[in-house]
Amino acid sequence: MAQSYKNIHNNAIVVDTHNDILMKTVHDGFLIDQDLSGKTHSDLARWKKGGLDVQVFSVFSDGATKNPYDLANREMDSLDAAIARNPDKIVKVSNYEELIKAVKRHKIAAMFGVEGGHMIEDDLSKLEALYNRGARYLTLTHNVAPSWATSAADEVTNPNLTHKGLTDFGKQVIKRMNELGMMIDVSHSGDQTFWDVIGLSSKPIIASHSSVYSLVLHRRNLKDDQIKAIARNGGVIQVNFHPGFIDPSFEKKETIFIENHKTEMDSLMKNGFDDWYSLDYLYKKYTAEAETMRPPLSMLIDHIDYIVKLVGIDYVGLGSDFDGINLTPQELDDVSKYPLITKALLERGYNKQEINKILGKNFLRVLKANEIK
Repeated sequence: MAQSYKNIHNNAIVVDTHNDILMKTVHDGFLIDQDLSGKTHSDLARWKKGGLDVQVFSVFSDGATKNPYDLANREMDSLDAAIARNPDKIVKVSNYEELIKAVKRHKIAAMFGVEGGHMIEDDLSKLEALYNRGARYLTLTHNVAPSWATSAADEVTNPNLTHKGLTDFGKQVIKRMNELGMMIDVSHSGDQTFWDVIGLSSKPIIASHSSVYSLVLHRRNLKDDQIKAIARNGGVIQVNFHPGFIDPSFEKKETIFIENHKTEMDSLMKNGFDDWYSLDYLYKKYTAEAETMRPPLSMLIDHIDYIVKLVGIDYVGLGSDFDGINLTPQELDDVSKYPLITKALLERGYNKQEINKILGKNFLRVLKANEIK
């Protein structure tokens, strides 16, 4: 078994469609070509160790960021600089053909995915400029949505919405993305936005980092009818590793943890940390407690299994959210541990061809289908 899973993993094209390390390169000054063990989930050496072939780097800012387009470009600059320093290890690719060439040369193929439509600042020329810099998908909304599409957070929690779904400008964004060959990402999208996209897009779509609502009733997860619609559209769902999206008991555990450290959490928030960074700090400080909250790897595999059983093997992949999540499933401590997913899939009864599809081939099919011929 040991040799078998390692061989399968090493011979597959392993793709992760969502990693947030660029947020930390800009905010914390981390360099991905340095050893960041203990600080982050990701760095160049650990990606290589984990057998990763293709990384789509998330370009992210929250909705409160002033000049988000500028920040998007700064995050892109940080990756471009790392690639310039390490041309033998990582290369930016703009299409399927370049990606395959990079993989054959044993280099990591890098692309960008822009997380949040607010980063184009209601300007189609900025969408095109980000595409030209290597962005191959746009996540239409983050939790805080742009003016032209509603997010899952908006649709569920905001009683004062003036509209749900895509506005006329939002429909123009979808049309332009289809024309450019830029994948539409519905992770974080509200239900109405999702269905508007399904009705409009002429190309297969993705959910770059989402899991299954029927297993964990979280607004960020996809309901069965949405999973079926993505399959009919020829798209792909890249499962998210975040404990809160894969473990139905996690939210309760996190609430108790926050309650137990409320004084410290309040103090951090008063000193300018947001809730994500505050929790990140506290989880690192109280590691023994945090360890007990991590779900087993089997729960992640359950979400893959569910999608496969519902719609078939061709519509699921991996979108880890490493470095955008505070805690990971047990065993998946960082990006060096991807082979354990292959091992777990093999133990579940998946064969080599099926595992190759989950690890990357399904996403590559969708990438290719979006490209302008």
